Amino acid sequence: MKTDLARDMFSSALLSGKRAWVTGASRGLGRAIADGLISAGANVAVTARTADALGHFAVQTEADDREVIVLPASVSDSEQVQAAAEHLRERWGGLDILVNCAGVSPSFKMADQVDDDEWRSVLDVNLTGMFFCSRAVAPLMFSSGGGAIVNISSIHGSVGMSRLAAYTASKGGVDALTRTLALEWADQGVRVNSVAPGYFKTGMTEGLRHHEVWSDRLLSRIPLGRFGDPTEIVPAVLFLASELSTYITGSTLVVDGGWTAG
Repeated sequence: MKTDLARDMFSSALLSGKRAWVTGASRGLGRAIADGLISAGANVAVTARTADALGHFAVQTEADDREVIVLPASVSDSEQVQAAAEHLRERWGGLDILVNCAGVSPSFKMADQVDDDEWRSVLDVNLTGMFFCSRAVAPLMFSSGGGAIVNISSIHGSVGMSRLAAYTASKGGVDALTRTLALEWADQGVRVNSVAPGYFKTGMTEGLRHHEVWSDRLLSRIPLGRFGDPTEIVPAVLFLASELSTYITGSTLVVDGGWTAG
């Protein structure tokens, strides 16, 4: 029912003919967002580390002049990111939308127990990878007369969380990067915003959601009393990616069931 609602609110004409790239599209929020963009009429390129992880999209065919491109790449590898952007330039001639959704949170431990590799791996994907992708598509958007970048941040970019030092640091960086790019690229017609989700039913949160103690702790912080469904992030992203938000840039839209209201 939630997916149908999103489709009703954002018709297939909303992003008709737009060219979009979604990173971290293999599962969870990224997959839901990519599906939402396709439903809204966009041509969509999807990225994950391997082509196999994008099998959901590989079996899709063109429909109503919409195109789906599978681009395996690691966002933390600047050469792979640049190659993907070059492929889109050759295929589409430019880009209208980038959704930076690739993210990891491999450890749940106190900060003094986080080792160097764990720290770097989170920052490399969540923050540096987002910068690489934004930098790579900037010329494509400039030459197209503008565009929209939507960065997937987190409520923990502004609200701390014990045992998530690297993750919270990376998401705080995402919020700061969003504001800076919005300032730098406004005169090129590129809007840069972020969406800060709370706790959704994804693989990343599965361990906490099913934990006998942490599940109740998290739910107790959410006024709506439940975890979000991935489809519930889609309207926020489509709004910021579309012409419905042409006077919004440098902002963060929180979608968290009320977590940050308390």
